[in-house]
Amino acid sequence: MEAKQQRARHRRRKAGLSIGIPVAVAAAAGMAYGTDLGVFGEDAQRSASAATAPPAWADDVADGFASVNSQGQNGTYGGRDGKTVTVKTLADLEKYATAPEPYVIVVAGTINMDPKGKEIKVASDKTIVGSGTSGQIVGGGFFLGQGVHNVIIRNLTIRDSYAGEWNDKDHDFDAIQMDGAHHVWIDHNDLRHMADGLIDSRKDTTNVTVSWNKLSDNNKTFGIGWTENTTADLTIHHNWFRETEQRNPSTDNVAHAHLYNNYLQDMPNTDITTSYGNYARGKTKMVLENSVFEGLKNPVTKDSTAAVVQRGNVFNGTSGRNESGGTAFDPKNFYKYTLDKAADVPALLKSGAGPRTSIGTTASAGTSTKASAADTTLTVAKDGSGQFTSVQAAVNAVPANNTSRAVISIKPGTYRELVKVPRDKPHVTFQGTGASRKDTVIVFNNASGTPKPDGSGNYGTSGSATVAVEADDFQARNLTIDNDFDEAKNQSLNGHQAVALRTAADKVVLDSIIVTGDQDTLLLDTQSKDKLGRVYVNNSYIVGNVDFIFGRASAVINKSVITLKKRWNGDSAGYVTAPSTAAGRKGILIANSTVNGDVSASSFHLGRPWHAGGDAALDPQTTVRNTSLSSAIKSAPWTDMSGFSWKDDRFAEYKNTGPGAGSASGDRPQLTDAQAADQEIGDWLGDWKPSAS
Repeated sequence: MEAKQQRARHRRRKAGLSIGIPVAVAAAAGMAYGTDLGVFGEDAQRSASAATAPPAWADDVADGFASVNSQGQNGTYGGRDGKTVTVKTLADLEKYATAPEPYVIVVAGTINMDPKGKEIKVASDKTIVGSGTSGQIVGGGFFLGQGVHNVIIRNLTIRDSYAGEWNDKDHDFDAIQMDGAHHVWIDHNDLRHMADGLIDSRKDTTNVTVSWNKLSDNNKTFGIGWTENTTADLTIHHNWFRETEQRNPSTDNVAHAHLYNNYLQDMPNTDITTSYGNYARGKTKMVLENSVFEGLKNPVTKDSTAAVVQRGNVFNGTSGRNESGGTAFDPKNFYKYTLDKAADVPALLKSGAGPRTSIGTTASAGTSTKASAADTTLTVAKDGSGQFTSVQAAVNAVPANNTSRAVISIKPGTYRELVKVPRDKPHVTFQGTGASRKDTVIVFNNASGTPKPDGSGNYGTSGSATVAVEADDFQARNLTIDNDFDEAKNQSLNGHQAVALRTAADKVVLDSIIVTGDQDTLLLDTQSKDKLGRVYVNNSYIVGNVDFIFGRASAVINKSVITLKKRWNGDSAGYVTAPSTAAGRKGILIANSTVNGDVSASSFHLGRPWHAGGDAALDPQTTVRNTSLSSAIKSAPWTDMSGFSWKDDRFAEYKNTGPGAGSASGDRPQLTDAQAADQEIGDWLGDWKPSAS
């Protein structure tokens, strides 16, 4: 900104405050329209029948060991080469799941297994996926037998085959059982309360990836082995194990077991007590990285014949065995992967594990279930394998005043460029297609004081943005937007504000992204002071130090991690928010999130009022609620700015936790329950309900 800146066994769960926004959904084959060449040119993809064209998520492929080519199978992509069918009955589910042909099978409702405990024998080349959060399998599950391969089980709730006996030895009622299968991806499911295992990977089943699942309320949770051979390769990452007694997982004779960024949680004072966490048995070789173990007994155990290499794990309130030793393997010799910080894992999984509203659906909420023949995908790739080699070139190809969504599918790579989505190009999605949001990076290094190359002056704060969005209904998913301006090397420059992302539009969705910089990282603005600009940030990371979330938009930051960063000279001092809200409008709401970072205690303010241009009529607002605050937050978290007192504007907290939280005082206003009821996410967004499209 331009203003001068200073340096249970059976338990009920409470419903969380949320709006249905997905974690990353990899962009896929889209559909063009118009003439034979389509309005996007000859490289745009031709239109296809909505009845047979696979939706975007159907092109997602597995990462980890399920992505490794072996046994004649090149990665795991399920039924994407076949038809997409929607099922609502057990008969139809079984018909397509057992068929010899490839299918993408969308489960659009609750299917009760009959008889209880039934496990459908899935054939090769299948994707079985829940439609949003509606796909549920109750009282049974799936069985993948010898030689079955290339199967994706995704976005389902599989639950409640429990037969009344906790340590049940009579009912082999699993959610997912695999005996001798290979190349299987189990992703974004909610698995719970089964009579036997939630997942059983047995009898040399290999090339399996288990990712982003919620596993809860179970005894024998995830068992791997039942073999004397040591041939299996499994990747287990970003899973939330909660209230699961044993096999979390138990890995017996696994050649390569790679476990990372998992969250194992045993809640106090419940009916279920976890007996052990990750267990390496037999001749298993395990690499265990950046996972979090909370409240567990015996978090990591191993047999004398097994090898466990631990790196970067966090143990909170654990007791008993925590073991490592031996020589394992380097997972990067098999596949690429990116670790999230262990400190971020609980918040990341609480918001991102389990079924997503965007997966298994073909349209936004409230629209037809048919895919629009006008939606188009444009592919960007640095190596020339796409239609464009720069993001801006793809934006330029979107027709002015387009009326349908244009998905710009950006392959992994670093794109050093300035990108602008102008006002006359609404309905644009930036979609990173890597396995991680860190794989696709758009970056530049302009600052407010950087001279323009044409000699017409400096860029200014808003002009410094790496990505500038001025068009309504913009979405960005599964990528990083960065401003890497080097303050230390540019101390002589007048103006160090360096924006990574600027939005000046309405109905903007930023989902599962990273926005990183130093001063003024994320500018959430509107087209003009009298215009509404709503922004929904979900399941994302925002990194910076001074006023790094700022502007006059009505912005919600939900289920995200806000990371505090030291200044260029190593000092810990800064401000999270600087709202410049118009009177009568909502400002910045941070909800259900985490504020942390490697900075000194009591060194950061939560915010200060930015009266842009000295406008006393503005009424800046920041509310921080139901959020975990690290010790970096000051006990008096709000402060004045440029002669304006924060006490004259709207700054408050509600039910925050963590060492940086505090009780109500004159320096720390807290909302009452009645006030908080009027400061929910829905109050910020009004009649707009963000959804995947």
